[in-house]
Amino acid sequence: MYILGDIGNTVTKVFLVSINNKITKKLTFASKDINQTKLEKLFIDLKIDYKKINKILFCSVVPKSFILIKKFLSKKTKIKCYEVKNLDLKSLIKIKANYKQVGSDRLTNAISLTNNQNNFIILDFGTATTFDVLIKNTYSGGIIAPGVKLSLNSLSDKATLIPKIDLKKIKNIIGNDTISAVRSGFFWGYAGLIDNIIYLIKKETRKSFKVIITGGFSDLFKKSIKTKVYHNKDITINGLIKISKLIK
Repeated sequence: MYILGDIGNTVTKVFLVSINNKITKKLTFASKDINQTKLEKLFIDLKIDYKKINKILFCSVVPKSFILIKKFLSKKTKIKCYEVKNLDLKSLIKIKANYKQVGSDRLTNAISLTNNQNNFIILDFGTATTFDVLIKNTYSGGIIAPGVKLSLNSLSDKATLIPKIDLKKIKNIIGNDTISAVRSGFFWGYAGLIDNIIYLIKKETRKSFKVIITGGFSDLFKKSIKTKVYHNKDITINGLIKISKLIK
């Protein structure tokens, strides 16, 4: 059995995966809950038989949280806990960007799709809204825009008269009250941002791409933009499974 995980700024996901790559259990919790006391309680839900674990791999954009989970798991098993960028990824992907500054989650997503035939743009609605450009088996870099939820919360925190708002699809452009005006600004604003960035990537590279979307707001935008997209909610775990084969 493998323990595979994705430690994000907002949410952490931990998967128990069989040796034939089947997800048997999944645990999701807020990344802010990662501490030695809470981890014990959180991992109980996975009911892990640590004697059967032979690989542990995480992608993480929060180094302190990875260290805490690694320390916790070291008390449960002698199996080494790896972070994606601890491994030599050269056999899986070529990287043209600054390796030290590319998040391991973004590399994991890219590795999930590499097939040496197709070009992909991976649009991930996380704490940040990221666009990653994969040309065949080469990660060429990407774009980082403010996250939808983070931006919404920031606006309501800084503007006294704007309440907390849940983003929903809205038909009208012109809002007739504060809530509908904000929803329109964020919904149509991000839809325009997405389409424009994808257009500019295609223009700059002079290539065609399959656009894959994932993350929290992917359901909201998948049918609301001009660009044809493919929804893949399992892209990160599939990438982790692929990368885990590097661990001997």
